[in-house]
Amino acid sequence: MVLCIFFFVILNFPFWLSSALKSSEGPNTWWNNNSLTDKIKYGDGSFARLILKANRSDPDVPGFACGFIRTGTCDSYFLAVIFLNGGATDPQGGFPGLVWLANRDKPIRENGMLYLKTDGDLVLQDSDGKKVWSTDTFGKSIAGIRLQENGNLQLYGIGYTVWESFDYPTDTLLPGQKLYEDRRLTASSSAKNWSSGQYYAEMTSTGFAAFVQLDAPSMYVQLMPDPIPGQQYDRACLKSLSCRHDSPSSRKRPTIYAALNGTHLVLTMGESNGSYRVYPDSAVRSYQYLRLDFDGHLRTYQWQKNDVFREVYDFVVQRWDACQYPQNCGDYEVCSGGGNCSCLKAVDGLDYFKRNREPLPKQGCSEITPLSCQSPLDHHDLVDFGNLSYFNFIDSGAAVQKLKDLEGCKQACLKNCTCKAAFFKYGSNTSDGDCYLPSKILSLRANPIPGVNNSNSSAFIKIQRPYLAPTPRHVAAIISGSVALLVVFILSAICIVISRKKMKKKEGEDEGEYFKQVLGMPRKFSYEDLRIATDDFRVKLGEGGFGSVFKGILEDDTKIAVKQLEKIGQGMKEFLAEVETIGNIHHFNLVQFIGFCAERSHRLLVYEYMSNGSLDHWIFSENKNQVLDWQTRKKIILDIAKGLAYLHEECRQRIVHLDIKPQNILLDDNLNAKISDFGLSKLMDRDQSQVQTTMRGTPGYLAPEWQQLRITLKVDIYSFGIVLLEIVCGRKNLDSSRSEPSKHLLRLLQEKAKENRLIDIIDGSSADMELHREEAMKMINLAAWCLQDDHTRRPLMSMVVKVLEGVMEVEPEISYRFSNAMACNLTTRADFHISSDPPQASVLSGPR
Repeated sequence: MVLCIFFFVILNFPFWLSSALKSSEGPNTWWNNNSLTDKIKYGDGSFARLILKANRSDPDVPGFACGFIRTGTCDSYFLAVIFLNGGATDPQGGFPGLVWLANRDKPIRENGMLYLKTDGDLVLQDSDGKKVWSTDTFGKSIAGIRLQENGNLQLYGIGYTVWESFDYPTDTLLPGQKLYEDRRLTASSSAKNWSSGQYYAEMTSTGFAAFVQLDAPSMYVQLMPDPIPGQQYDRACLKSLSCRHDSPSSRKRPTIYAALNGTHLVLTMGESNGSYRVYPDSAVRSYQYLRLDFDGHLRTYQWQKNDVFREVYDFVVQRWDACQYPQNCGDYEVCSGGGNCSCLKAVDGLDYFKRNREPLPKQGCSEITPLSCQSPLDHHDLVDFGNLSYFNFIDSGAAVQKLKDLEGCKQACLKNCTCKAAFFKYGSNTSDGDCYLPSKILSLRANPIPGVNNSNSSAFIKIQRPYLAPTPRHVAAIISGSVALLVVFILSAICIVISRKKMKKKEGEDEGEYFKQVLGMPRKFSYEDLRIATDDFRVKLGEGGFGSVFKGILEDDTKIAVKQLEKIGQGMKEFLAEVETIGNIHHFNLVQFIGFCAERSHRLLVYEYMSNGSLDHWIFSENKNQVLDWQTRKKIILDIAKGLAYLHEECRQRIVHLDIKPQNILLDDNLNAKISDFGLSKLMDRDQSQVQTTMRGTPGYLAPEWQQLRITLKVDIYSFGIVLLEIVCGRKNLDSSRSEPSKHLLRLLQEKAKENRLIDIIDGSSADMELHREEAMKMINLAAWCLQDDHTRRPLMSMVVKVLEGVMEVEPEISYRFSNAMACNLTTRADFHISSDPPQASVLSGPR
């Protein structure tokens, strides 16, 4: 045995030494500067400083090199593996042919450094000493680093491989590399920008799929393998981790992975000798690789002897056609035969869209009258655009499951401002189909997808009224109508003046009558309307700092939650002004505000009814039948993040919620999470970076900076971090029923991070959580990022959304030292308001 190890080290030593000698700091350190003398230069100003080379035995195919790669003339460098052979270049822009990137979203500068630490970790750091990337192999026994002939960068021990780049693909799949379920290909942002883009492809439980990242991932490619002969797999069952099949040799769900075999993309189910479907079915001719390009195209490239790669196959174009790509045409454009693009045309023949930059192709179109969420929803219409289909029709999971009829599909879109269109796919009956409600409109296709969507499809696009510029044939009607309108306007103005003179001074009558006519106000209810709707306020749902919440039903059978305000320190005008503000906020992940009552001394707020109550009843429940699975928890976390991102970054005035906690997260029929209760919220102008206010919120969810009473949007992000932890851990942040060491979740997190035992705090009440430990620990890292003591180091909510959607990674240098690791002692301050007794500055309090 000793003799074998001796020969292994001797055989590998020259290879390892050849790379180590390129370092100016010793055998384990490589500086990104001119100390690396082996270089390759490219025509656009890019160049590579090489650390390792791996020439291939066949001189007619390219080898590989690993080193620091500069993009163009910028001071941005990446640790990368590239093609090596006489200047092999990328087919889409003259860049070096990249096959793997370590730090694609965090470039380093001149004099950055790569070094192999004595503890076994390979680390990349910037010129300022900040760690940018590592292999996370500390504690492993490493003999050296090598680059294999097939392009696989490896850290190896004596007789085994410790880490390899093949396990962490970027956007490229090389021959011999396998793509398993927990890995993905992520496209670059553009041909000359290597950062992560909006397209990604991954192995799912049933096959290979590609997605475009919008507000949520939307599938546009799905390739599925055939079952292994003699073994019957239920496709629906495959989606479950507990799925079993009939094979006596294996009693668990089979492994499924993708691999490249020449031009073949092989999807294999099972460990070996599995049947598979091959895309395409053609012979191997030369060296090739597969890449998910920046435009979402999944292409195979083949080496040519003139030192370049040429495209030989586009999987989607060959399997469907170019119109299947989400951005083959621009936004609001229709893709027809041959990939031709044109602006949408309505069935009524009117123009609702205009080309953005005529005559350039694929620049997209836009609304003649822009769609605005600041206007009332009843100013939105759905216009029929005929038999158009959308790229994600191939994904039945993207359909809104509870909506099966055309009219219900349309109404659901009209009630949700973020919905931009209602697509309905059906067979022969419009009462039984699939409803798709996208929040963004990319390229549409003129005809259904052959062989996949052999159904009828109706497209209704949302527009804003007034939506049509006058045409000559309408001029006479418009002029006569304008005269009539002018007369009406004058008479109305006279009536208003007279009525205002007759107004009484009493608040609640006169001002209420005046304000109820203001454009943009939510629906106004009479007190009698709401008394009848709630059956004389019979069923109480809960109560909070401003009053009690009651269940009600309107005449059209719409279920509502009515909050009867008790503590209010405002006059009628201020109350109506705030009601108008909150009435103009529309987002799927905010509880919908329906209307109000302002009659004499009565102040009531009306919201949509959330049938599954608040989140705390689910994550802190001892009921074993009410335990949330991992996928549902992930979805709830993403829903909360999207709602906060809208409040912080998409509203005309930024809104800081100031009381994010599980009790203020409500769940609808489908366990979609929505933020409620704006009773403590604060408005911030877009040019404000911080705002001064009295302390408010709930102990345990308060950020450390509350002690200075000048806060930013980041206080909500801190509270979100606490809620995220509570969802993953299935317990309260402050739980006096537990033993002293585990009473405070933040303190426990701090200790477990020191011990590298974060796995200990994951909710153990769910067997499903046990199967997703790795994902859960990544979620804990995200929570820790949101909980940084220094608020400037916390991410924006839009960044949190990107992390949750898989297009961005958590900041690597996060601290697990929290000043709020103990219970908050700020409750003794005289000016502190907890949510059970909120300040009277605002009445916009949703149901709790």
